[in-house]
Amino acid sequence: MRKDKRAGLLCLALFALVAFCAVPSVQAQNDSVAIPGAPTVDQEPRIHVNEVSSSTRDHSPGRALLLSAVLPGAGQVYNRQAWKIPIIYAALGGMAYYTYYNYTYMKQFKDEYLYRVNHDGAAQLAGYTSYPTSNIYNLYESYNQTFQLSIIISAAIYGLNLLDAYVFGHLFDFQIDDDLTLQVAPLTTPLPQGGLAAGAGITLRL
Repeated sequence: MRKDKRAGLLCLALFALVAFCAVPSVQAQNDSVAIPGAPTVDQEPRIHVNEVSSSTRDHSPGRALLLSAVLPGAGQVYNRQAWKIPIIYAALGGMAYYTYYNYTYMKQFKDEYLYRVNHDGAAQLAGYTSYPTSNIYNLYESYNQTFQLSIIISAAIYGLNLLDAYVFGHLFDFQIDDDLTLQVAPLTTPLPQGGLAAGAGITLRL
C-alpha cells in the first residue's frame, strides 16, 4: 500500500512537469515549396517577424517571476496564460494533502513508539495494541520517508511554477508569421581537380 502511495506521488509530480513544460503548438498554414520553373502565386518574401507593440516591449520576465514567487499562478496571468492556474493549484493542492496526510500518521506512530519505549512496551494507540514495537517503528519510518518526499515534490512544483513564469515571460513577444516560403534550387560546386559537383539547395526566404 505504501508503494502505491509513493507511485501516486511520482505520477502527480510527472503530470505537473508535463503540464508546465507544455508549449502551445504553432501551426503553419499555407506553407508552400517553390520549385524553379513552376508557377508561383506570390514572389514576395512571405515570412516576417511581426512588429513588437509597446505593450509587449514593456513585458518583464523578472516581474513575471516575482509575481509567481509571491502568488503561484500570478506570473502566468501576467504572461496571459491563465489556463495554467488550475494545473498549478491542482498540483500544489494535491501535494499539500499528501504532505499533511503523511505528517499526521508519521507523528502518530512516532508518539506511539516513544510511549512504548518509555513505558516498558505498553501500547496506547487504539487498533495497534497487537503490533510489536518494531512494527510501529517501521510504520513511523515509512510515513516519515513519504512525508519528506512530499515536501521535495511540493518544492519542485513551486520551482516549476517560477521557471514557467520566467521562461514564458521571455517568450511573450516571440511572434512569427505562420506563412512560410521555401525555395528548392539546383546547386553546382566547382571541384579542385576540375568539373562540377551537382546537388540541390534549399533557401528560406526572410
